[in-house]
Amino acid sequence: MSARRLELLDIRKSFGSVPVLDGISLYEEEGEFVTIVGPSGAGKSTILRMLTGADTADSGEIRFADQPLATSGATFAFMPQRDALMPWRCILDNATLGLEVAGLDRDTARARVLPHFETFGLAGFERHYPAQLSGGMRQRAALLRTVVQARDMLLFDEPFGALDAITRAQMQQWLSQMWTGHRWTALLITHDVREAVFLSDRIYVLSPRPARIAASFTVPLPRPRSFADLGSAEARTIETAILETLLHANS
Repeated sequence: MSARRLELLDIRKSFGSVPVLDGISLYEEEGEFVTIVGPSGAGKSTILRMLTGADTADSGEIRFADQPLATSGATFAFMPQRDALMPWRCILDNATLGLEVAGLDRDTARARVLPHFETFGLAGFERHYPAQLSGGMRQRAALLRTVVQARDMLLFDEPFGALDAITRAQMQQWLSQMWTGHRWTALLITHDVREAVFLSDRIYVLSPRPARIAASFTVPLPRPRSFADLGSAEARTIETAILETLLHANS
């Protein structure tokens, strides 16, 4: 049985007089892909900010590997909604940025990153600049920059939300294949229910603000997955249940 890596225990958070999180409890096991879906303003990104240390809970506890997060030594690699590549740095030097911030010199960072360019579909584009790449290629570069840091867990905040529908589907398929090969422990925030079903092992659904866990679902689809799997009765049932939960969470 997998070990629990991350636990949020009765997390509550308000901004001024506005309550945002109302007793959020969830967990993630090692090597799982877990997704949180919920309406806009429900506090999904607030949860990520707490994990990265950019914000703190008013009450409750976050634990990693059975220790309080603050003392666990856990580190998270974060991939934001947009690729956030530096336009003046070539793709190779964008990919090394997190390693350089962590203290590696540029030559050492480049040596660590270069072997991954083929795996990420970026071979031959090392010296190109972000403006010369497609949206999908920029997102792959951003993911490479994220995972090469070898952190304890990956956090994704709507990473494909700015892409067109075809490119988004291609990136979802690509990320699913990459995750199947590497089994990263990953937490995804998304509004896209089909994306959540396609990528996830488990899904938590938040209610509108102040957010609580309205429901959770285990996704029984086999891996590796294809979009044909979304046509199965199991996938359609889960997708419908999530949409019903979102529509009626506070009714």
